[in-house]
Amino acid sequence: MTETRLAPMPEDWARCLAVVAHPDDLEYGCAAAVASWTDAGKEVVYLLASRGEAGIDTVEPAVCGPLREREQRSGAAVVGVSVVEFLDHRDGAIEYGLGLRRDIAAVIRRHRPELVVTLNHRDTWGPAVGGAWNTPDHRAVGRAVFDAAADAGNRWIFPELFTEQGLEPWNGVRWVAVAGSATPTHAVDAAPGLERAVRSLLAHRTYLEALTDEPPETYCRTFLTGTVQALAERFGGRPAVGFELFGR
Repeated sequence: MTETRLAPMPEDWARCLAVVAHPDDLEYGCAAAVASWTDAGKEVVYLLASRGEAGIDTVEPAVCGPLREREQRSGAAVVGVSVVEFLDHRDGAIEYGLGLRRDIAAVIRRHRPELVVTLNHRDTWGPAVGGAWNTPDHRAVGRAVFDAAADAGNRWIFPELFTEQGLEPWNGVRWVAVAGSATPTHAVDAAPGLERAVRSLLAHRTYLEALTDEPPETYCRTFLTGTVQALAERFGGRPAVGFELFGR
């Protein structure tokens, strides 16, 4: 069966908040799209639930966290993102719940995005049967993002965000877009931002050198090129960053 053609992502927005669990999640997921958005003058802010301190087996968390934060800021800068924030939930043990929802809702209220981006929140990567198991951090953060987008607009949920932090409710989130979904509905042309996406992922060099024996340049280019080409047939022959788009 022929798969459905991917629609272009909406462009009638000015501010985006991208919320993921770890440094490198956005570089693997959608940095080429982010580069195109910032080229167009749109504001994109990154929010990381953790600092990725448990991500490198040979590096103690106290050393790894600051290192991965630096790499994340460098990677973000390559695609035009200057604001990168961290929530300091514990890497590998991020829990879905009121605390995580409250933290994300607070940042949504502060930055007032129209588009919120997150990473695959489902149990598996790929098909529900036979796909690789997703990590608990990705599942927890992705699911909390959907709820926090609604929480941010309700003054009676987490009223302390106003009474203690002065954060007015924000009900202006129009879409939540999931990168890395096995069932994308929309896409962004990856060609204009692909080279910067490769360099953005390469900024995580310490992590990459621990992850793979391949030269990091080869690994990043092969992975990202393969990902965007896999959706080209559904996007008019153009390499594409796919998103599963949910309206609110």
